[in-house]
Amino acid sequence: MQDLKLSDWLPTTNKEVKIRGWEALDVILFSGDAYVDHPTFGPAVIGRMLESFGLRVAIVPQPNVNDNLQDFVKLGKPKLFFGVTGGCMDPMISNYNANKKKRDKDAYTPNGDIGFRPDYATSVYSKILKDKWPDTPVLIGGIEASLRRVTHYDYWSDKLLPSILETSKADMLVYGMGEQPLREVVRLLERGVPFSSINTVLQTAVLLNKEDKIPKNSNWEDVEIASHEVCLKDKKKYASNFKVIEQESNKLAARRIFQKVGDKTLMINPPYPTMTEQEIDASFDLPYTRLPHPKYNKRGPIPAYEMIKTSINIHRGCFGGCSFCTISAHQGKFIASRSQESILKEVDKVANMPDFKGYLSDIGGPSANMYQMKGKVQSICDKCVAPSCISPVICSNLDTSHKPLTDLYQAVDKHPKVKKSFIGSGIRHDMLVPEFNKNADPKELDAYTEEVMTKHVSGRLKVAPEHTSDPVLKLMRKPSFKYFHKFKERFDKINIKKGLKLQLIPYFISNHPACEVEDMANLAAETKDMGFQLEQVQGFTPTPMTVATVIYYSGYHPYTLKKVNTPKTRKEKDEQHRFFFWYKDENKAWIKKTLNKVGRPDLLKVLLPGKEEKWRKNKPKGDAKNTFNDAVPFNQRKNKVKYKGNKKKRR
Repeated sequence: MQDLKLSDWLPTTNKEVKIRGWEALDVILFSGDAYVDHPTFGPAVIGRMLESFGLRVAIVPQPNVNDNLQDFVKLGKPKLFFGVTGGCMDPMISNYNANKKKRDKDAYTPNGDIGFRPDYATSVYSKILKDKWPDTPVLIGGIEASLRRVTHYDYWSDKLLPSILETSKADMLVYGMGEQPLREVVRLLERGVPFSSINTVLQTAVLLNKEDKIPKNSNWEDVEIASHEVCLKDKKKYASNFKVIEQESNKLAARRIFQKVGDKTLMINPPYPTMTEQEIDASFDLPYTRLPHPKYNKRGPIPAYEMIKTSINIHRGCFGGCSFCTISAHQGKFIASRSQESILKEVDKVANMPDFKGYLSDIGGPSANMYQMKGKVQSICDKCVAPSCISPVICSNLDTSHKPLTDLYQAVDKHPKVKKSFIGSGIRHDMLVPEFNKNADPKELDAYTEEVMTKHVSGRLKVAPEHTSDPVLKLMRKPSFKYFHKFKERFDKINIKKGLKLQLIPYFISNHPACEVEDMANLAAETKDMGFQLEQVQGFTPTPMTVATVIYYSGYHPYTLKKVNTPKTRKEKDEQHRFFFWYKDENKAWIKKTLNKVGRPDLLKVLLPGKEEKWRKNKPKGDAKNTFNDAVPFNQRKNKVKYKGNKKKRR
């Protein structure tokens, strides 16, 4: 790779602007993240895309909001607009854990340092800019703005908040992945259309004043949801809103959504169609340096970058529609896949970087194995309103062929400088089970599973069954746990057939809506009986724009409007989470007492059997702490496959 100059990055200071010979800027971006010029980092993608239009673009990463606010004026006033994002994660998730305690690390800041990103960063930055530059348009985007575009529950303040357009005072919001709407916004601005008149661009939202006329569009149907004020008074009305929002977000021909907010009207325009292969390739083929800005060279590594610097993102979107997940709400449920040519071009670029050691950390996406999957008959997808293509069953119109993915892996591995490519993204194991994926070719599914296990895993394969209780899984929009049993059977067979010693690492969630203490006890017993000693676990964290969060706040399921119980107190949450760690001595007396209290002494025989406890105390030194033999009663062992724990916390 050729030596890079400072001007190879987007400018971040006046000095860097002058190096490029610019006297003024067209767009200035503000971000809650450190500036990493990489296609996985949204601000870099938007900056490079705007640059490709011939615009003069600069970025101000992590501006200081605790001094004289010099960062907000140092580059002056842009010709077109300010662009603002809180970063690649919602700032509240970056700053706090599920118990609302301050995190001690920020993955998107050099050295993991904290204190460089304010809470509710998008609103904080936007309000400062509107105060400093009242006549310059502010456009907000990114995941924080996208998921807070309508009345939403904010877990950290424990309040129902209005659209972020209201709290940020911004002029326009772009939701979802921003390339398509921003392209149109720029096109209109360059034609001389005033920013204030741009209000019918797809995938944007604006707040209309009382005196403003509703823009007409004969191609769109409209729908009005309960106002913010009604939602504050009536939790059931708030819940009913979400069904409309989710369905319209995932339609290919969606309606325009209106919501009253005080004396204003929120207008959310329909989304763009899914990006074509050519469009998504163009986004990934922009001239990224793939490196953090040189300004961070002496500040230490950026953890999020270190994690993905040799990874390749092959698609966007997820059709899983999990009730607790925001991916489809932001990226959409339809998959936008890159061409193999574009992916291999990026592989070659990574392979020729000076510090490349021959290992690609991930060939994946939101879910690793959805590449090039789409509807067989497009007209059926055009009419679909289902939030998930694989729950409660896999849609018969969905092409779940894994062959393009298997072919891609093999093409990547042919690169002379690639020693091994790993699959670090989570794999949808349910789609690899013929009993669940009934329309797929079982031989093809086995070929993919075998390809992954033999060539793309470093000792561990991550999957996410999430729970063992079928009622909880149904609400999660996840398949029955019996299909995880089926997958594990296939996994074990391949392990034996190929002489491997791979571990299966399942992810689980506690205190999800509809989950009771007894469900967690069953989870602990069933996973222990399967040979797992769980450590890849997390407590449910309510985040805006998910079914589970709507239930958590309102108590109602937005699709049925029936009441659903959710653990909400610290005591309830801690008790549910405690069952993950049945094997810790400090939990055993409590587990025994709790199971007797709920009338399930039968589970004690599985979780705390006398013989196993005696064996544990006398087990030979040097035996692995977390093994299959250790987790199964001594007289029930059938094989010697080991399952070691993973102490890395799930983000």
